[in-house]
Amino acid sequence: MSGEFYYPEIMPPGVALLDYDNDGDLDVFVVQGQMLGKKPLSAAKPQPQGPLNSRLYRNDLQPGQPLHFTDVTAASGIVTRGYTMGVATGDFDNDGCVDLYVTALGPNQLFKNNCDGTFTDVSKRSGTDDPAWSVSATFFDYDRDGWLDLFVGNYLQYSIESNIHCFSLSGSMDYCPPHVYRFAPSHLYHNNHDGTFTDVTVKSGVAREFGPALGTVAADFNGDGWLDLYVANDGQPNQLWINQHDGTFKNSALLAGAALSPEGSAKSSMGIDAGDFDNDGDEDLFITELVGQGDDLYVNDGTGVFEDRSARAGIRLPSLPFTGFGAGWLDVDNDGWLDVVTVNGAVTQNIEALARNEPFSLQQRCQASAQEQHCQHDGLYWRHEREMRLADVAPGALDHWLQRLDRISQVVRVLVMNSEKRVPVASHELEGQAHDRKARQASTRIPGSAGESFRPATLSIRKHPQRPGRCGQYARRIRGGCQCKT
Repeated sequence: MSGEFYYPEIMPPGVALLDYDNDGDLDVFVVQGQMLGKKPLSAAKPQPQGPLNSRLYRNDLQPGQPLHFTDVTAASGIVTRGYTMGVATGDFDNDGCVDLYVTALGPNQLFKNNCDGTFTDVSKRSGTDDPAWSVSATFFDYDRDGWLDLFVGNYLQYSIESNIHCFSLSGSMDYCPPHVYRFAPSHLYHNNHDGTFTDVTVKSGVAREFGPALGTVAADFNGDGWLDLYVANDGQPNQLWINQHDGTFKNSALLAGAALSPEGSAKSSMGIDAGDFDNDGDEDLFITELVGQGDDLYVNDGTGVFEDRSARAGIRLPSLPFTGFGAGWLDVDNDGWLDVVTVNGAVTQNIEALARNEPFSLQQRCQASAQEQHCQHDGLYWRHEREMRLADVAPGALDHWLQRLDRISQVVRVLVMNSEKRVPVASHELEGQAHDRKARQASTRIPGSAGESFRPATLSIRKHPQRPGRCGQYARRIRGGCQCKT
């Protein structure tokens, strides 16, 4: 943190779980931005513990041995530039190795996996070096040609030179709300099958409407076999881009009941995830919001029309006091029903933290579960009860793994690490068809805040919940086939 209240400093970057070396276990990529402004790194608060570059950690998993990771950043050749935000993973060139796309306060970077432990920066050559302030990104095959296309969610039109000074109600300097800046249009890139992409934002119809995008997720929401796109906007109506099967999209969010709150207001949508909450075979949505707004649970009727059931499911009231940066569906108890975890923070300074003269005062108070009166985590964990309600059982419920600065963090995704059912949370989203490696897609969403030597991140690796008797798209992709939960 520079101490200059640059707006991007309240946003966390991402972390990705991916098998970059194809050895069958998940490695970790942590996004790390550079110092904003002209101050030297020695003036940063808190002080970084090492050089400011994103990090790649190789999983050294051995049966019967403790989990261990090795920093292989230098050997990988990955060097990120600027104030990086998030990361999406996907095999964009169909060579069998997972590549990395890193979003930033412009320009973005695409790292091609060379399948030998190293990466090459092909950003400019690929045509995906978007110069805007990009936060979220999603790889998905929208035209079903077997090649991953790319959606990049852009946030605001911002530069350090145009930074606006804002003040709290007490008159002290504070971070600005997003509406003081103009929105930046997002972009859709079509994969040309030759290592390059073409910007088809206008051609696809996605340019017709845009807002300050903080979250994106791709899924087949209306069950027609074509991947659609949902975009969560900060303080503006969300978009549900339904695939028209001809390379174009139509925003049906308003008619589908997924653009605004039940009261008709645009909310500060940030963390987002898609999953089959009610086990009826379609994708539902969970979205985290600003303090006082309450998180949203949009339940899909199977045709791409949604009903907000957050109040009925027991989510709305307990989430009102918190600002949720991230969200992730997970079956934490392996009962075949999706639970959800959210992680919270703040976007303005905390008065109590300021009084303690803390170097980073954006934290929000901890949450305690109904069973315990002390706090262990900054997250909310909602257990799915069979009557389609979610019960808050946060502290002690998850052995989750979070990147964080003081108490500001966001959610990633879940991965069952071993037979002990420990569920670390990291943030990267995988979506796609299990029968085809080429159809894998990944998405990230990232609102949040900065971190100590690195800022907290969001990118969630996700797999569909596996249900008895259902493989296909609900299977986890493994080398040589798919695997269903039994």
